[in-house]
Amino acid sequence: MKEFKVSYDEAEDILYLAKEGEEKEVVELSPGVNIELDSSGQLIGVEFFNASSLLKDVIKMMEKRLQAA
Repeated sequence: MKEFKVSYDEAEDILYLAKEGEEKEVVELSPGVNIELDSSGQLIGVEFFNASSLLKDVIKMMEKRLQAA
């Protein structure tokens, strides 16, 4: 995962993890979560729509850990 870059579009509330490659196919894993595959079927991207809502439990857990540190 270290070759993936993370970006967040605050206006659209989309969290995106991506690496170099040309998107050939998009697969919806569940509502609000898509993966992008290249022509070899390799994962090159993950999109989380409504990220703040979808990942709110993860964010809360991270905040607690940061406060404890």
